[in-house]
Amino acid sequence: MGYFVAGYLGLTSAMCWCLMLNGFIGFQWSEDGTALSLWTFRLSSLLIFGLMYFISIATFKEVGSFDKGHPIGLFILYFIFNPFCLAVYVVLQIILVVNTLDEYWPLGNICFALVFFIIGQVIQIFLSDKICNAIKHYVDGVFFGTICTLLSVMMIYKYWDSITKEDLEFSVGGKGNVWEVKELLHEDDEFAPYAGQAANTIGHSGVAFANTNSYYGGGGQQQQAYMPQQQQYATPQQQQQQHQLQPQQQQYQQQAYPPY
Repeated sequence: MGYFVAGYLGLTSAMCWCLMLNGFIGFQWSEDGTALSLWTFRLSSLLIFGLMYFISIATFKEVGSFDKGHPIGLFILYFIFNPFCLAVYVVLQIILVVNTLDEYWPLGNICFALVFFIIGQVIQIFLSDKICNAIKHYVDGVFFGTICTLLSVMMIYKYWDSITKEDLEFSVGGKGNVWEVKELLHEDDEFAPYAGQAANTIGHSGVAFANTNSYYGGGGQQQQAYMPQQQQYATPQQQQQQHQLQPQQQQYQQQAYPPY
């Protein structure tokens, strides 16, 4: 059980450290997405995780001078180092918004994240026993503290989304400009009818597409579709038969509709 607790404490400290480093990215100490910034995040976060994990295990096993009755090193990292990293991140983002952006709305997201985090820690540390006894040991303060921490993380993401112009919500890969449109469709392009362009195009299979001025999802507007039409090509024999039938057709038309 102690190994899982040590892993949880190590991941928590690594997350706080990574968040603090992320706060410096906005000041262009290193360009975001480069190998320098990425490996700085990875190696330093791994180092913080390993340090916290070792101190936790050494405290639980009472290795050397570590004593689980007086976990001084564990308390310093968890209750001093982690809040320090979070406080540095908040201060850096406030400075970034005030000095860089034209609007201060993102500060509201940071304030909500800070309030949710503080409420969650107060519930988890100081009110957990009272909640557990009041609800007859069904849940304790960890449940509500986790919910508040989740809301805090959501507000941090909302803050990042509000200060970022690019829509990279679904761009999880390392390639840039995933959703960038390289060029627009021309009127003579094969797929122009599907893009609403004015075109009459014949595809590779000999299917003709005519622009019918379709409307997509318009309120009360008539919706029309692009109906494929098979092109017909007359053979030489069919052309000869049509040429022979033309005089007869003209004669029938004169008889049916005599001139006045």
